[in-house]
Amino acid sequence: MTTIKSKAQNTLNIKLLILSFFLVLLLLFILKSTFYSSSSPIQQIQTTSTSTTTTTTTNPTCMKLPPSLVQAITHYTTSNTTPQQTFNEISVTTNVLDRKSPCNFLIFGLGHDSLMWSALNHEGRTVFLDEDKAWIDVIKKRFPALESYHVTYNTKVREANDLLELGRQPDCTQLSDVRKSECRLALKGLPDFVYEVDWDLIMVDAPTGFMDDSPGRMSAIYTAGMMGRWRAEGETNVFVHDCDRPVEDKFSKAFLCEGYLVKQEGRLRHFTIPSHRSTPGLPFCPA
Repeated sequence: MTTIKSKAQNTLNIKLLILSFFLVLLLLFILKSTFYSSSSPIQQIQTTSTSTTTTTTTNPTCMKLPPSLVQAITHYTTSNTTPQQTFNEISVTTNVLDRKSPCNFLIFGLGHDSLMWSALNHEGRTVFLDEDKAWIDVIKKRFPALESYHVTYNTKVREANDLLELGRQPDCTQLSDVRKSECRLALKGLPDFVYEVDWDLIMVDAPTGFMDDSPGRMSAIYTAGMMGRWRAEGETNVFVHDCDRPVEDKFSKAFLCEGYLVKQEGRLRHFTIPSHRSTPGLPFCPA
């Protein structure tokens, strides 16, 4: 009974968190609209004829709520399905989004939280990558505004230990465009823009990794780290979920580096990867 009550309370907390974020966005949007309305004087248009003068008053155009925000509020208010991350785990990413948005946000995985992340990054670009094409088609029918792409992985969880050792070789630690990398962990075949955009946030919450024949997140974690290093300047915030599992634990420490770890909350780790192109000579991981 205690376990059931605890799970129900956790689900309620997550829903309240999501709705709170959207209410804050709504409040900010209203304040923005009020500001523009008050700073835009009412226009008076005078039409003069030989006999009369007519004055027409026009009000500023009303600002409607963004469709993405309306859809997200409606969805999470009426749905019994909640994201897999906990209240505190979600808060780690939303705190960064609060500072960075609108921004470029790349997410490995398309799930029940996708609409939330897209709405919270209003006016930014949020892109989702998923290994399940059928699932992408389902989500596109429900939420056509979400930008998502299919990705194919050539790894298996059972290969993780060998890939971890391989990843320490010079071919994998050398700074380069991921598309030109000789490292087997480098995730290739994505749309070109994915490699060309300087992503402000990258979240790794896919692909599946709970069975030996699952693709695992080895390539996703490695590629996220290399994208951060290859950006022209600045830094990339990388979030890895399910770090209680061996693959996510070992690969995030090895390729995102413990020295770049900002925070761990529950099963979520937050790393900040600086540009290595703008600062030549940086070691793969800080000492």
